[in-house]
Amino acid sequence: MALATRHWDRLGNGGLTFTELGFGTAPLGNLYRAISDDDADAILDRAWQAGVRYYDTAPLYGMGLSETRLNRFLRDKPRGDYVLSTKVGRILRPATADTRDGIGKWFDVPNRREIYDYSHDGILRSLDASFERLGVDRIDVLFVHDIDVPNQGSRANVDAKVDQLMAGGYHALERLRGEGAIAAFGAGVNEWQVCEQLARRGDFDLFLLAGRYTLLEQEALTSFLPLAEARGIGIVTGGPYNSGILATGARPGAYYNYDTAPQPILDRVAAIERVCDSHGVRLVDAAFRFPLLHPCTVSVIPGGQGVAEMESNIRAATADIPAALWSDLKAEGLMREDAPT
Repeated sequence: MALATRHWDRLGNGGLTFTELGFGTAPLGNLYRAISDDDADAILDRAWQAGVRYYDTAPLYGMGLSETRLNRFLRDKPRGDYVLSTKVGRILRPATADTRDGIGKWFDVPNRREIYDYSHDGILRSLDASFERLGVDRIDVLFVHDIDVPNQGSRANVDAKVDQLMAGGYHALERLRGEGAIAAFGAGVNEWQVCEQLARRGDFDLFLLAGRYTLLEQEALTSFLPLAEARGIGIVTGGPYNSGILATGARPGAYYNYDTAPQPILDRVAAIERVCDSHGVRLVDAAFRFPLLHPCTVSVIPGGQGVAEMESNIRAATADIPAALWSDLKAEGLMREDAPT
């Protein structure tokens, strides 16, 4: 199967070709529950058979487990056949079972502590370790990971980490890109405001924005996405289902932003789902397609911790969404009027 692709070439150096459906590999790091190596291989195999050719990972995902599982899977794949991104900004250090990070979030993973480090040398150390875990000779995109309030705790801490990055790590990224060691760099975060802050301070290529430009949330249209479009910056959309609710619908216990969805979100999703039903469209299909309507979007990377979830993502990536659906959502005030459709 051939999935639709999008070519990005901001720098005029040949660029990168992303499949519209990418593979976000956090679940391969045993996020919230452990899966076996065989189960991880089965999910990856199904994605490859479907035509997925963009894979995103990070040292954080399973304290290195996601990268090592990708190593085994990608080892016999021609390196020119796929795009690979990973993340920098964390150094993993040995720990004990009692002192490791991620207890209750990452299961059956190496005992590691994570240390934020956005310095020049910290970025290079993080990249070297990822090369070892991934076993590849080239990483296409480096995203600086988690400079945002959910991870740093406050806006003041975010600003301090941005300053550290721009004073140190940013220059390492520029040199890596200039030497051709990577094709592009950017940041992978949960806030569009930080993306805009970085874009105004440096020459960033791509941002992996998780959960902030979705069928539920479009505030990024106010200032960040127009800036990205003007500068040719690409957007990878992570968390297109806002942690689950746009896949499961407004059922009791549905998750939104990694927590139980509050009633106003449940009500809004229920209203969106009614419009989707009136057009015979699955909510999850509309949620997947929506970010791709913006010209900056190069790929959407929902997670998948089982073959059934991957099958659903593949179906969403190939679904036909009538234009009238978007018009009706706007008419009912369920989508911003300025959202590209």
